[in-house]
Amino acid sequence: MLVEAKELKREYVMGETVVKALRGVSFNVGQGEFVAIMGPSGSGKSTLMHLLGCLDRPTAGTYSLDGTPVENLGDVELSRLRNRKVGFVFQAFNLISQLTVLENVEVPLIYMGLERGKRRELSLEMLEAVGLGHRPNHRPTELSGGENQRVAIARALVTKPQIIFADEPTGNLDTKTGQEIMEILQDLNERGTTIVLVTHELSKAKWSRRLVHMQDGKILRQLAGAEIQHLMDLFQEMPQA
Repeated sequence: MLVEAKELKREYVMGETVVKALRGVSFNVGQGEFVAIMGPSGSGKSTLMHLLGCLDRPTAGTYSLDGTPVENLGDVELSRLRNRKVGFVFQAFNLISQLTVLENVEVPLIYMGLERGKRRELSLEMLEAVGLGHRPNHRPTELSGGENQRVAIARALVTKPQIIFADEPTGNLDTKTGQEIMEILQDLNERGTTIVLVTHELSKAKWSRRLVHMQDGKILRQLAGAEIQHLMDLFQEMPQA
């Protein structure tokens, strides 16, 4: 099992208040799955993604990534594991505006210690894969939102991670461009990359093979296959305001 989370809890102390962002979450993700984590704002879905992506540590519970228990790893060990196993795609792109497209994609490879020639070769290959092989020397400010998200996907893929965590990857995009980004993620999944998508939109969650529905820091239910389509049908039948 690629992802194994058991009774994960995450609490934040804010003055005299303890915010319980996660209240005991357990679930697994197998190699090659496409899982959507869905819920309203404040449901805990982004907190869970940060724990699963090794960007944060749980207050309680256990978590293993590809067989490696991570809750007690030091910062350096955690960073190395994240760099080897995980790729991230965020709503805000998180590109470095001072760098070219090619240089942005190279960043994770620098942390891996690859020499410059190999970095450029792999980065150009990934840019070609997302349809931006003709724009390596442009800067993020010279690209559209959809093109910037493609750069972010290339950056996430360049280390050949086992799992991609996508947090609201279409949130800043128009409907047509968002559809194109979801098609890229679906294609990656069909080629064997594990995808965990965090979203509040059912129209995006429908691309997954399994839907994890969260609320108030807990998993309410998990749906798969025809169950997801049935939920979509019910949503479409609801009267619109």
